Amino acid sequence: MTTSPTPRTRFAPSPSGYLHIGGARTALFNFLYARRHGGTFILRVEDTDRERSTDASIAAIIESLEWLEIAWDEGPFFQSKRTTVYVAEVERLLREGRAYPCYCSVPELEAKRAAALAAGTKPVYDGTCRDLPAGDSARPHTVRFRGPKDGETVVDDLVKGRVVFQNAELDDLIILRTDGTPTYNFCVVVDDAEMRVSHVIRGDDHLANTPRQILLY
Repeated sequence: MTTSPTPRTRFAPSPSGYLHIGGARTALFNFLYARRHGGTFILRVEDTDRERSTDASIAAIIESLEWLEIAWDEGPFFQSKRTTVYVAEVERLLREGRAYPCYCSVPELEAKRAAALAAGTKPVYDGTCRDLPAGDSARPHTVRFRGPKDGETVVDDLVKGRVVFQNAELDDLIILRTDGTPTYNFCVVVDDAEMRVSHVIRGDDHLANTPRQILLY
């Protein structure tokens, strides 16, 4: 969260289908909290998944929100139109040593995952490329965030209370794909920071994403 004199909340649907009841509930809570405290409600469309995002889904979501009379104060913003913002932040993290290129191919990563599952361990990225010297930028690669390997990350959730995650179990997530497109967890943090979101009200299924986003903050 960021400090703000009045709340700034956001509803950030992924346009891969119709607005479902869980999404409507999340939108309603964000909308009502902002209205109750004289704040701002933001609509942000998280359409970084090019394969699943469709214009028809975007239109359906907006139409559903209008039917529910959930009116936004800012937006709608579209992540697909903000790629240059995200790439600039990725490049900054690379310069600062907080991110690194990963040259592992999909088959290699799948083999590592299969081996971990066969051994009964959690299938997390093993850091093969984490400490490699600077490589060939023309070689296909993703970019990973360099997360801490010790300590813990605490989520102070207003509903669930204090939730603790061990950093050793959080692998270095990909923030930029091989094709140069940014990933969901990274875009969320950049947007929430830039849009000065003060309260993140999201579904329970996103609790697992939260420690990674805190580390990126």
